[in-house]
Amino acid sequence: MRKFRCLSALSIIGVFVIGLGSVFAQDRRSQKVRTVSIPISIYTKEELRQGQAEEFLQVELLTVTENQKDQQILSIRSVTDAPLSLAILIQDDLTSSFNLQLRDIRSFIRQLPKGSRVMVAYLRGGSLEVRQRFTTNLEAAAKSLRIVTSSEISAPRTPYDGVIEALNRFDALPAGRRAILMVSDGLDLSQNSSGATPSESIDLSRAVLQAQQKSVSVFPIYSPTVFTENRAGQRVLLGQGSLQKIADETGGRAFFQGTGAPLSFDRFFRELTVLLNRQFLLTYLSDNMKKGYYKVEVESTNPLVKIEHPKGYYFR
Repeated sequence: MRKFRCLSALSIIGVFVIGLGSVFAQDRRSQKVRTVSIPISIYTKEELRQGQAEEFLQVELLTVTENQKDQQILSIRSVTDAPLSLAILIQDDLTSSFNLQLRDIRSFIRQLPKGSRVMVAYLRGGSLEVRQRFTTNLEAAAKSLRIVTSSEISAPRTPYDGVIEALNRFDALPAGRRAILMVSDGLDLSQNSSGATPSESIDLSRAVLQAQQKSVSVFPIYSPTVFTENRAGQRVLLGQGSLQKIADETGGRAFFQGTGAPLSFDRFFRELTVLLNRQFLLTYLSDNMKKGYYKVEVESTNPLVKIEHPKGYYFR
């Protein structure tokens, strides 16, 4: 096992394990290995509550395991070395009250770190409506936002169709930190009510799988649609459960405020800013060569540190 020592979250910039070349060569002679890169967010609960995005953090030692088997960390790249690529996806049949949040979303986009790439698109029936392709022009991305139609006619078959289509657009981008900000009710009715259960939704499972394979963290915000607005029951909980699943499985975080529309996204964006500014691209050496699903754990010896990361991935 090779542990990784970090002095602070902001000092993990282009750091490599000493002696990597000889260790890698030795591993290659003894067995087949491959590199795996995953996004991780490192923070403390106090920092998240206070919105401290640039405080120094004593991480101590980091370890990575696959199926409880220790793996060797190669590097951790920060905001500076691995600019963020962020796709903002908005479900088009959200209630009209969502339009009050557009100002805060524009402000959030404009305040992203320099060099960030942003795509803006709407989840609607037929296909993903891309308003702005990935661009480093944050002002252009902010201005591309429009009001939602708030009509069931524009409702997507399932919001996860659009997520899958958006994930494919990351393929043309250089490697780096990747994330999706998704505003949706999360409800998948493509298979009637039976498929709306998070564990039964085929499209949700496909979206999770592809996000893990492409190292994309998903950060959903629950907001009701015209269909779920007055249904504060099981369907709302199913939708929120699906959003929680895609966040947990991809290393993101889901944001809710009860079962209704939040008055403001401001608190969500303060937390999201911390998570994205504290997000790193961790690359490690895996000696697991068999096809299948691998459960991933990233841990720190500092008990105050919280680390969010994908729960696992499929190797094919």
